[in-house]
Amino acid sequence: MASRRARSPTESVSLRETLVSAGLEQRLADLLDQMQHRVVYVEPRRPFREQGAPRDEVMFVRSGILSKYKSDATGRRQIVALRFPGEGILPVEGPAQYGIQAIVRCEVLVGKAKDFNPIVEENPELQRFFWRLLQRNESIGYEWLVNCGRRDSTARVAHLLCETAVRLHVGNGHMVNPFTQQQIADITGQTSVNVNRVLADMERQGLIKRKGREIEFSDWDEMRRVASFQPAYLQN
Repeated sequence: MASRRARSPTESVSLRETLVSAGLEQRLADLLDQMQHRVVYVEPRRPFREQGAPRDEVMFVRSGILSKYKSDATGRRQIVALRFPGEGILPVEGPAQYGIQAIVRCEVLVGKAKDFNPIVEENPELQRFFWRLLQRNESIGYEWLVNCGRRDSTARVAHLLCETAVRLHVGNGHMVNPFTQQQIADITGQTSVNVNRVLADMERQGLIKRKGREIEFSDWDEMRRVASFQPAYLQN
């Protein structure tokens, strides 16, 4: 991995600069950056938006990580998607089929659909831009489905850590782990006890080293092999 300072998930990212780096024209990024919005600080371990509630708003993550989740009839939770700094959650018509909760403390820009939708409708380039982002999110969703459905417990956790490193733009082999063991379990469809065992096994195998919240990828190529991780799906 190329040498670059590890980014903490709590670092703030400029929405304008992030949209431009993702391929959006400066003038269009300015339109979205100037849209009426409010800044909301979201604490982890409590729902930010409930499943089934109306969702006439657009969100962009400035810092932290938001999760989408669904719960079954017994209240057990499955995290079905993550949004990292610079990424967003678009409005939906009617009740949303997922809840939203922070993984770590987040700074989120929240705007109304009535302000966001006209900007997109009047600019075909924005429509194409968000269509590409939707396709990327769909590709990530397919990968997560395979991860939970076909990979073994070690590969599931390894794949999540590899994907997180790439989405946080970690370039020096170190990452501040944003997840609790329970959150990893909720993403990978395991128990927190099993996640604890998997992380310890990965450390014994020399794939990672842990010091507090920091994870060092001791052998990135082997980590990718174990995870069956091919990052092309993140580049759509």
